[in-house]
Amino acid sequence: ATANLFIPDGKGPFPAVINMHAHSGRFDDDDQGVGHSLAVNGYVCLSIDPWGAGERTTIHGKEEYHGSNLGASFMNIGESLMGVQITDNVRGVDLLVSLPFVDAKNIGAAGASGGGNQTMWLAAVDDRVKASAPVVSVGTFESYVMRDNCICETLVDGLSFTEEAGVLALTAPGAVQICNHLQDKAPAFFPSEMLRSYNNALPVFRMLGVEKNIDYKLFDLPHGYVAEDREAMLGWFDLHLKGVGDGSPKKEAPFEILHEGELMIFPVGKRDPRVITTEIYCKRRGQELREAMLNAKAVNAAQKRKSLLEALRVSEMPSIKQARRYSSENGWDRIALETSDGKLIPVLVQKPSQPAAGYTIVSHPKGKHNTPQAIIEELKQKGSGIVLVDLTGIGEVASKRADRQDEDASFHTVSRAEIWLGKTTLGEWTKELHTVSSFLGSEYKAQKIRLDGSAETGIASLFLAAVAAGGPSTMPGARGNLPVIESVTVRDAPISYLFDQRETINHFTMAIHVPGFLNWGDVSLASALAGKNITFINPLSMSGRPISGNELDQYKNEFQKMIRLSGQKGTVQFK
Repeated sequence: ATANLFIPDGKGPFPAVINMHAHSGRFDDDDQGVGHSLAVNGYVCLSIDPWGAGERTTIHGKEEYHGSNLGASFMNIGESLMGVQITDNVRGVDLLVSLPFVDAKNIGAAGASGGGNQTMWLAAVDDRVKASAPVVSVGTFESYVMRDNCICETLVDGLSFTEEAGVLALTAPGAVQICNHLQDKAPAFFPSEMLRSYNNALPVFRMLGVEKNIDYKLFDLPHGYVAEDREAMLGWFDLHLKGVGDGSPKKEAPFEILHEGELMIFPVGKRDPRVITTEIYCKRRGQELREAMLNAKAVNAAQKRKSLLEALRVSEMPSIKQARRYSSENGWDRIALETSDGKLIPVLVQKPSQPAAGYTIVSHPKGKHNTPQAIIEELKQKGSGIVLVDLTGIGEVASKRADRQDEDASFHTVSRAEIWLGKTTLGEWTKELHTVSSFLGSEYKAQKIRLDGSAETGIASLFLAAVAAGGPSTMPGARGNLPVIESVTVRDAPISYLFDQRETINHFTMAIHVPGFLNWGDVSLASALAGKNITFINPLSMSGRPISGNELDQYKNEFQKMIRLSGQKGTVQFK
């Protein structure tokens, strides 16, 4: 991890502060100013690049955003961008307390925005941090839902077990001073949200007899990390790390900002190879997990279906409360399925010209009205009934707010909201496809169906087939006349969750990610568990690169091996 160490004049020992950053690394003038200001005032300061930023980007010297699909890729290997950042910061404290000129009993933590989030988490998990100063970062986890925060600020399943007040309370009896800005445009950092968390954490500090160890400051400023914040930090650290003053803001002494080149550890393009990037880390760990899967002697299909549902965060299949029917149009029945978990699923149904052909449920990540006409015509020629569906966040149930905010990657907002709520987008889609199939069985007397999904919705279709193959007992809450899933067609989708290449990592939307999926297995295992006829049309990598030739042959062998290991019947073909 690349970092700068700011050291005061004199012999020490000095109190020390670890300074954490958001998305741009440690070179920004305001962030850099924290290190200079602390050193001028008698503190050692370790200013560390966050994972994937500063000198830790994919290409050394080339700035990039460490979030979106790049940062979300950690989830597929059972980790998180937040987790690796906090781990780095704990190791940063290890370094500080090892230095002979540092007073190891007086360690502070500071940072703004995403760095402020890291500050809060570090103070909560590392008891060596005696005082902390998070800036423009404290709000509520609830306010993250359907907002535009970074994946580095996303806690997997976060709201299923705590709120931000709970994390702030974990810093007690350590001292925490929160600085928020009245003109901040990020709803998650609004002073009103901060005050909710402050007021809910305060009783814990009071219970421990350290009520004065939690405080806040409000400045009439936009989002940023400026002199007012640093002066508040200096006064707070003087009181709690030096035992001087009363904690009031301390006037900042002058300091000199350095040019980026003076702060860099390595010449551009000549970085030490031990500085690991997200691409290298996720590739390496993914390969380890893949080898473990392929080296298994056997697969317990029932257990794997259960654990797949757990990975998808599916605890129960919803029921249909009401089927709202509207006037038919051009041979299509128009229906909205109201479910027990509070959703409306828009569905178009065209009955089969040959009843024995059953129905095909077609899903597309851009909505039912963007389904290629060629697919519809092909199904008509086969006499199949056709069902077009809009899943969560798609088509008629898309979020206008999310669409406005998703500048970096599609489904950036919706997917993170689901993660905060203890769900996954693919898990929700799996449930919704099950609801539609149940409706076809009950209302249209369908005895067999086929699933045809494109890109991310194709993977959801495959997941439904995998868990449904275990029968109703595999799917808690499943009810009604469930038709048999006869086959699955997966179009333009990844055939493996292995990290492929950085350049086109945003080919798929952020809906694709499933926490711990590669720890569970891979697409090949899901296909095997389906025990049906599975067809992949235009198979791709996780970055959207076409898979062909020898590489495709290797995957064919892998898919066949997983069928054998799981003891299932079925075929897999690639076109």
